[in-house]
Amino acid sequence: MPDTTLDTSAMAGWIGRQEVLEDEVALPIVRRLAALLDLDPMGYRRGDALPEGWHAVFFAPIARQSQLGPDGHPRKGDFLPPVPLPRRMFAGRRMRYLAPIRIGAEIRRVSTIAAITPKVGRTGQMVFVRVDHVVEMDGQPVLTELHDIVYREEAKPGAGAPPKAEAPPELPEPHERQAYAPQTTTLFRYSALTYNAHRIHYDAPYTKGEEGYPDLVVNGGLHALFLHEMARRNLPGGRIGRFSVRNVNPFFVNRQGELRCRKEEDGRLSLWAMNETGRVTAQAEAASEPGELA
Repeated sequence: MPDTTLDTSAMAGWIGRQEVLEDEVALPIVRRLAALLDLDPMGYRRGDALPEGWHAVFFAPIARQSQLGPDGHPRKGDFLPPVPLPRRMFAGRRMRYLAPIRIGAEIRRVSTIAAITPKVGRTGQMVFVRVDHVVEMDGQPVLTELHDIVYREEAKPGAGAPPKAEAPPELPEPHERQAYAPQTTTLFRYSALTYNAHRIHYDAPYTKGEEGYPDLVVNGGLHALFLHEMARRNLPGGRIGRFSVRNVNPFFVNRQGELRCRKEEDGRLSLWAMNETGRVTAQAEAASEPGELA
């Protein structure tokens, strides 16, 4: 068969490109996120340690309205490479928490394009872009995070629909289960906190007609956020040192799913987000110590 892999040689110059952003761990933002998680917003004060995972609502993209693409994402070719594929989503992320981030602190993030990798998958041509982030507070690294972003072809009719019914995978018995059923208000509040204008999270006609999905898609960041909360409850001392998550299948709004956590013999946690059919939509791993990221 002929090689249909997309030629990314024109984008090679983007590898090594950097972007520096500054933000403030503002108390009102933290309290709004606590409310989203159904926690007491007033239980958080300036100077407190920010819970692991909550940093995701900071460094939100601030592209001007005229710079947004038809899907609501900022147009490509500024910091992110001009991948000639229209659909963009997070495939996963890997984090090392080196020191607590303090509420009220000023923070700085240095982002670097680390790799651009073309692939061919079930839905056609794809390009994976890895972005490495280092977050600093008071001039010291407090968090390293690797993002895997996937670009895909235009949706084909029915391409975004759930896979045909089949037996869900057999997973080991978890130590904790939690109902998980994000509603439209959940998606709206999370997208507002992260300033995420991707239309698949709020524009049903676009999501169904242009992207081929049967309903609004739950933000992958929400899976990661709720799995962080579950991990913190199950790790010694309630602190996360290392966390990785991979988005496997789309999860659609107003479905009744489940979050699961299993304590492994070596002290790690295995975590899953499951949809209403029992299929894994996100798979994660957490540990108390930062360790190293692959």
